[in-house]
Amino acid sequence: MLDTQTPRRRVVIVGAGFGGLSAAKALVQAPVDVTIIDRHNYHLFQPLLYQVATASLSPAEIAQPIRSIVRFQRNTRVLLDEVGGVDTANKVVRTAAGRSIGFDYLVVATGARHSYFGKDHWEAFAPGIKSVDDATRVRAKILMAFERAEVETDKAARAALLTFVVVGGGPTGVEMAGAIAELARKSITTDFRSITPHCSRIILVEAGPRLLSTFPDALSAEAKLALEAKGVEVLLGVPVTDISADNVMVGATPIPTRTVIWGAGVRASQAGEWLNAVSDRAGRVIVNGDFSVPGHDNVFVIGDTAAFTAANGTMLPGVAPAAKQAGHYVGRLIAARAKGLVLGEAFRYADYGNMATIGHSKAVADFGSVHVKGFPAWVLWSVAHVYFLIGFRNRFFVATSWAWSYLTYKRGVRLITGGDDAAMRAKKMSEAA
Repeated sequence: MLDTQTPRRRVVIVGAGFGGLSAAKALVQAPVDVTIIDRHNYHLFQPLLYQVATASLSPAEIAQPIRSIVRFQRNTRVLLDEVGGVDTANKVVRTAAGRSIGFDYLVVATGARHSYFGKDHWEAFAPGIKSVDDATRVRAKILMAFERAEVETDKAARAALLTFVVVGGGPTGVEMAGAIAELARKSITTDFRSITPHCSRIILVEAGPRLLSTFPDALSAEAKLALEAKGVEVLLGVPVTDISADNVMVGATPIPTRTVIWGAGVRASQAGEWLNAVSDRAGRVIVNGDFSVPGHDNVFVIGDTAAFTAANGTMLPGVAPAAKQAGHYVGRLIAARAKGLVLGEAFRYADYGNMATIGHSKAVADFGSVHVKGFPAWVLWSVAHVYFLIGFRNRFFVATSWAWSYLTYKRGVRLITGGDDAAMRAKKMSEAA
């Protein structure tokens, strides 16, 4: 029975990623007031960030303003700010701007950041891609390497400029290596006068024994063959031991390069520190079966920030579908409690499979007992990613961009941006010429 005497509860959601927005949408009809806090004013479709970094898509095609997404949710407001801490005892979120925001329920969905396994100084030389800013900086770095190589007369320096090393053989690394190979050997070589399709060297380094370790062995092998067919050198079973401005050490072997891209590991946000909660080695907060923090039944952690163990002992994967399902569940749970009801069902993750694309018209897909590879897998991957984009405009432009790229191999977002860093690089290149 609905308790009409229950006052409206205050729900604060930190992070407007897949999990946070799913939680907000599940609360649209609930008698609560929702505040979404995010340091960016947009929701980002992170699985396609690598295409921004390789000049296939523009940031606007994979992002949507948060306020636009929730504009019809009259019980929801958006706050552009960054969380600096949480006082669970007094139920207050403190922000970088000095605000104190009270809550009855708190949902933390702040995602993950790069992990350099204790070598944080590598980040200056090997950026990863977790945000639009990251992707545009990496795009500038890649495109500037070609621009500088075009006018470089020293053979060794030119070879280093045209050597691209991707660290990490997971989906991000595989997709990034395939995209760079196509950019370097198909998309832009006709625009330069001294760079041919065979000038560039693309290397993918994985410390483990195979690529795509969460996929079946057969699909991992297929991904390796597909990358090698594109000219990517795949180095397995050897770790990166050092990275500098002009060199990467793979085991004991130095590889001269000016462009290293990191895709080897992630760690959770600072949520565990904010909440003073028990976390695992990756910084993920260890949560209960309903995603609540032990000792705080009104505080929930979801997505890449949470270490959730299912009843069968498996860990919930750090992928978008898992975050969306967790957010939807927590939103329904809070909505039920706000109405004085009890959500009787436990969380159950529906695994829709894993997919990874390997450049132009090739991908691998694992649906449990069904494995798909090659062009059919690429079609499935494309349809799924277009479908999950938010907004008709984004779906239309991404689908159009992919169709154009498929037919012509052309990439239309080859802009070198990135503020002072890109300008300084261009100046140095001009002076060297």
